[in-house]
Order: sequence, then C-alpha cells, then structure tokens
Amino acid sequence: MNARPLPLLLLLLVVALAGCEPLGYESAATVAARREAEGKAIGGACRHAGRAIEDCYALNRKAEKAAIFAGWREMNDYMRENNLQAVAPQLTAGPNSVMVPPASAPASEASEAPQASGKGRRRES
Repeated sequence: MNARPLPLLLLLLVVALAGCEPLGYESAATVAARREAEGKAIGGACRHAGRAIEDCYALNRKAEKAAIFAGWREMNDYMRENNLQAVAPQLTAGPNSVMVPPASAPASEASEAPQASGKGRRRES
C-alpha cells in the first residue's frame, strides 16, 4: 500500500515542474524571441527619436542589427502613415556617452563658430 503513493507523487511533481519555469531556465527559443522583441523596440525608439539607423547600431552594440532594422522600418512606416514627426532626443551627456550633434543645426554654423572667435588659429609673424 505504501508503494502506490510514491509513483503518483513523482508523476504529479513532474507534471507540476514541466508546466512552469520555477528554476529560471529559459529555452533558446524564449531567449531569441526576447532579443528580437528588444531589438525591435530599440529600432522603433531610434526612428521615433529621429536617429539614423547607423547611429542606432552604434549606440546599441549588443542588440541584433536585423531586429533593430526591423523595428526601425516598422516605426518608419507607421510614422509615414500617420504623419508623425520625429521627436528630438533629450539625451544628457554622461561620462561614457557619445555626443551626437542635433540634426537641426546646420553644419556650416558649427564649422564657422571657431573661426569667428579667432581661437585656434596661429599667428604668423
């Protein structure tokens, strides 16, 4: 009589553990799906912020490029269909961040600024 509950208990334990992930192990498919979704979210956010796809790749080196591009393209199509404008990024410079010049400033103004002040030139005597 004692031998019967043991197999039943083991069967219930196997069924309970097979239905969920209590140990925190993720399958390869779950990890791939999460990375794909994360890359699409990054790409969509970059497009909404008006960033070029190359800048998005440079700022997010760990994300998959194909997923970033897919998200960027989906957001681009969505923004065109709904006549949405890009939102300028409000990124503050940290010690390890890359500064990207704003797209609204013309390149000619940026190159003329040092020449107008006279700094950075050598005087010839």
